[in-house]
Amino acid sequence: MKLSAIKKILSNLEKVSFRLENGANVPDHFHVTEVGMVTKNFIDCGGTVRSEKTINFQLWNANDFDHRLKPIKLLDIIKLSEEKLGLEDLEIEVEYQSGTIGKYDLGFINNVFVLINKQTDCLAKDNCGIPTEKTPQKTSCTPGGGCC
Repeated sequence: MKLSAIKKILSNLEKVSFRLENGANVPDHFHVTEVGMVTKNFIDCGGTVRSEKTINFQLWNANDFDHRLKPIKLLDIIKLSEEKLGLEDLEIEVEYQSGTIGKYDLGFINNVFVLINKQTDCLAKDNCGIPTEKTPQKTSCTPGGGCC
């Protein structure tokens, strides 16, 4: 989900709720402790230099059980981040601690933001000798054609 999409969604919500992809809810008293833009410069295993930018939201649970983040407050935090940091309309990545700090993509289903599990991947499969999945091709085999 891009930053523009979450802003549009928040402008029509009465309550901000998050849950994990496995159905576990992020407690209602969560805080958004960071909004920022993260730039990752790296080299993949095939030697290609790459750069990625994402918008980062960090969710945190405190002992502040009476806390409830309102949609307008999150919109204000995003607006301030856009002004001060020059945020671009990029994909959002959410940091949330369950067993350890996890990074999630963001979805939205039934008025709830869903933290979608991210997966690692090799970006240089052709250089690493990792076979790509091939779609089986149909062949026509006729008797005596030598293919059967």
